[in-house]
Amino acid sequence: MTITFIGHGYVGLVTACVFADFGNKVWVIGHTPEKINRLKNGDPIIYEPGLKELLLKNLNAKRIHFTSEYTTPIGESDVVFIAVGTPPKKNGEADLSTVFAVAEKVSQNLEKKITIVSCKSTVPVGTNARIEKILNKLKPKKTHVAVASCPEFLREGTAIYDSLNPDRVVIGSDSDRAKNILMQLHKPIDGKRVITDLASAELIKYTSNAMLATKISFANLISFYCEKTGADVEKVLDAVGLDKRIGRIFMDPGVGYGGSCFPKDVKALIKIGQALNLDTTLLDAVERVNAIAKENFARKIIDVMKGEKNLAIWGLSFKPNTDDIREAPSLFVLNRLLEQKFSLSVYDPAATSNINNLFGSKLIYFDDPYEAVKNSSALVVLTEWNEFKQADLRKIKSLLKKPIVFDGRNIYDPALMKGLGFSYYSIGRQPTR
Repeated sequence: MTITFIGHGYVGLVTACVFADFGNKVWVIGHTPEKINRLKNGDPIIYEPGLKELLLKNLNAKRIHFTSEYTTPIGESDVVFIAVGTPPKKNGEADLSTVFAVAEKVSQNLEKKITIVSCKSTVPVGTNARIEKILNKLKPKKTHVAVASCPEFLREGTAIYDSLNPDRVVIGSDSDRAKNILMQLHKPIDGKRVITDLASAELIKYTSNAMLATKISFANLISFYCEKTGADVEKVLDAVGLDKRIGRIFMDPGVGYGGSCFPKDVKALIKIGQALNLDTTLLDAVERVNAIAKENFARKIIDVMKGEKNLAIWGLSFKPNTDDIREAPSLFVLNRLLEQKFSLSVYDPAATSNINNLFGSKLIYFDDPYEAVKNSSALVVLTEWNEFKQADLRKIKSLLKKPIVFDGRNIYDPALMKGLGFSYYSIGRQPTR
């Protein structure tokens, strides 16, 4: 098939490369000339393990093409995927302006007798119906469109694996033709097929992300109890997670959730519920607990350090194996510590450049984690990169002015840290001194 992806972020670019690797001809449309040129030259722009190699492979095979124009890609495509951003507005609603602007451009460039237009962007219920109205209003008379919703469930850091091995492939449409074509397109991909209507497909993505965010906030709420009572949150949640009805996956206490999906999707689902006159108390609490988790961790550092103002920060991205800092808990913690006049030496394997774009000279940047630690009064871990889990703790102790570690992801064993002589502060567990 010939396919077009509009948008070259995590969803659009990764999925485009995967479908090109299956032998399809794939167009990717963007609007920034500088980014289009970088992509044409094999630079994926974003950090994602394995993506550069997959991009280069399919560029060399001439199966993937990048452009800023719509005419040729849309005119020859069997399927067009809309994969643009839907960032939150100030009131929490999803900003759909780009989605609708793209739909107008698609409609004006349709040439085939029938084209499948499928939205991969996370959008509120009813958005695809509006896309369909735009397409039918503006399309050439002799062309036809079938609209579908095909939400993605990629995790940044494992996006290529998730594209090939999803738990489920959701296809929502009122058109049998669209369902059949999309089923054929996804044939090489594993995962249970969920074939449904447009509204259900739109709501599935929000529901999934809200549930995962709820598990994280629930784990953090229990960590608050544990810190007040002397219980160990890891032991509590390990035992609770053995119940097959509950499970331990994603029930991880920490400094809070972030990224491009959970924060905006929880906000959007709250706004959708309010528009429907529903009580959103549960989702409001998920958001509130996430905010408290970030504040509690920052306050813990401020209270313990008092007059000591030099800190090393390990981990800036919202999760490991990505350079994405959108809504990252590190942003909140860094700002709170800067407000208190801390000097911050920071290190991240991938996200330093993105943080530098936001904070500039307010932070001190290092290319080596141990250099960042040298002469700092304490180490703060905000992201659970594997290299931090296997760090040389004795070396860290020798480099620090004081043997103090604040672990926002519970990656170290308290007993080990105590045995090494650290003052160790984690989440939902009693500090060792």
